[in-house]
Amino acid sequence: MRARLAVALGLALAIAVPAAAAGASSGARPSRVAAPAPYRDPDFRCHVQHYGNGQPPDPARAKVTPLCVDYNKRDITVDNGGALRFLAAEPARFAVAGKCEYWQQDHWRVRLDRGFVPLVQWDGSYWWDLDRGLGGAILRHFRIAGQPVGVEQAAALVAVVAPGLAKFIRRYGAGPDGGGGVTVTLPISLPCSRFLH
Repeated sequence: MRARLAVALGLALAIAVPAAAAGASSGARPSRVAAPAPYRDPDFRCHVQHYGNGQPPDPARAKVTPLCVDYNKRDITVDNGGALRFLAAEPARFAVAGKCEYWQQDHWRVRLDRGFVPLVQWDGSYWWDLDRGLGGAILRHFRIAGQPVGVEQAAALVAVVAPGLAKFIRRYGAGPDGGGGVTVTLPISLPCSRFLH
C-alpha cells in the first residue's frame, strides 16, 4: 500500500505542483496593504463551462469574459491512460486562463487502477478579478485512500516529495488546522477588460 501511495502521490505532485506554482506566482505581492480575508466566491457571475476527464477547453467558448470553468480531473489514473489524457489537456487549460475575470473549479482524483479508491483527492476553487484587484483560492474535501483527512494530514503526506505544495495546502486548505482559503487584494487593479477578451 505504501509503495502504491508513493507512486500515486508522485504522479499527483508532478501534475499539481506546476498548477499551484502558476497560481501562486501569477501575481506579485500586494503593494496596497490589505489583510487577507476568508475565502468567498467571486462577485461576478457567468455561465460555468463543464469539461470532462482529459477534455481541453473549447477555445471558441473560452473567449467570453468572465470565464468560469469546472474541470473534472477525477480520472488521473495510470492503468487506463487517464493521467496522460489529463496532462495533454493542461496546456489548453492554462492558455484560456488569461482573463480579467476568471474562476476555475476542479476536482482531483489520483489512482493507479480504476478498481481501487483514489489514493489522493481534493477539490479546488481559484479566481481573480483584475478590474477590481481581488482574487481567492481554497482547497477542500481532502481524502487519502478514500478516508477523509484534515489539512495537516494531507500536507504532511505531500511534504515528503513536495514541500512547496504542502505549504500551499496548509495555507489554502479548508478544514482542521488549515488556513481555510483566502481572498486577497492583488497588487493593482487594472481596467483590463478593454485589453483582454
